[in-house]
Amino acid sequence: MGSFYQNGIVANLHDFSYGTSAYDNYQKLEKDLIEFSNTNPMELILPCLFSEINGKALPKIIDEINKIKFLNHIVIGLDRANREEYIKAFNFFKKLKTPFSILWNDGPRLMELDKELSEKGLAPGEFGKGRNVWYCIGMTLARGKAESIALHDCDILTYEKSMLAKLFYPVANPFFNFQFCKGYYPRVADGKMNGRVSRLLVFPLLLAMEKTIGRSEYLDFMKSFRYPLAGEFSFRKSLLPELRIPSDWGLEIGVLSEMQRNHSSNKICQVDLAQTYDHKHQDLSEHNDDAGLSRMSIDITKALIRKLATQGNIFSLETFRSIKATYYRAALDMIDIYRSDARMNGLSFDSHLEEKAVELFALNIMKAGESFFENPMETPFIPTWNRVLSAIPDFLDRFKTSVELDNAELTK
Repeated sequence: MGSFYQNGIVANLHDFSYGTSAYDNYQKLEKDLIEFSNTNPMELILPCLFSEINGKALPKIIDEINKIKFLNHIVIGLDRANREEYIKAFNFFKKLKTPFSILWNDGPRLMELDKELSEKGLAPGEFGKGRNVWYCIGMTLARGKAESIALHDCDILTYEKSMLAKLFYPVANPFFNFQFCKGYYPRVADGKMNGRVSRLLVFPLLLAMEKTIGRSEYLDFMKSFRYPLAGEFSFRKSLLPELRIPSDWGLEIGVLSEMQRNHSSNKICQVDLAQTYDHKHQDLSEHNDDAGLSRMSIDITKALIRKLATQGNIFSLETFRSIKATYYRAALDMIDIYRSDARMNGLSFDSHLEEKAVELFALNIMKAGESFFENPMETPFIPTWNRVLSAIPDFLDRFKTSVELDNAELTK
């Protein structure tokens, strides 16, 4: 992303280095980060599914992380694993050279604690990435040693160690004022454009909402992000106790919304992580609202609607019809732009598949609006960790002990 572009709302930290200069720049970043880590310990959160242990991406990610010298600890959230699979996962992660903790989220100890939270109405509402990340944040807080925390997915096929250095640097550098950093990158791989939900839903939907509802600081903030659905972000620890994590597929939009609500934009930045990026692709799932990009598009749209509603915007079915129509026209116009962009860069482009996705997303905007009307009291956010500790003061201590007991059983 060789551009000086700044919109004045959120700082863009670019990567102007290429070839040998990129290597030299990484060496400088790494040297700084090693020095920072002495007084500013850094922890990495890795939310993963057991199935990713046998995938193509995670083994390479572990190899790259093993080349990193500035990490102090890694917190791994393991989902969908029975005991045999947990043992296999633990043995897989033993290759890490950095100390780590594994949260066996499906294990009896952590499920018992989850049940305790459920009885008090404090547990995550559903299983998924949001729940996994929330418990990993809890473990980081329980350990009480990290000053800077980064998070990324475990399905990144093009992962390189430089990505983590660039993700950590803005919040780990004590001479910077940034409290939160969001990653961005071009979603181009295998000769085609990817990132359909950002390209074909989020960007035109934000434009449609602005035209229909009116300009707002929130919409300006969201529009300023180059890739709002990127799963890579970093924080300073002070943000975590009061952070509200959505339990559905609106995690990334929900986190950005929390940043806009609670923090000045001059404390927030986005950083160019890579010149190419590819990960596991979700199916469109046009006949199943509970899976794939269809489910994702509904949850993301609901997250945006809820946020705008909390700011005093009034919605009606007529409003959603107008948003849908405005969105559809904006998305089709964007397809024309992407087609030209692809042609200029020698990329393949299937207009039929692009328009099929837009048609599904337009339909799902109405479904999200109807869901909002049917259940206006829905609370998709998991309670903050400060609220949990207010209700159960010793919970994090017992949670940390349970994780350590699970891990100790496999290190004897």
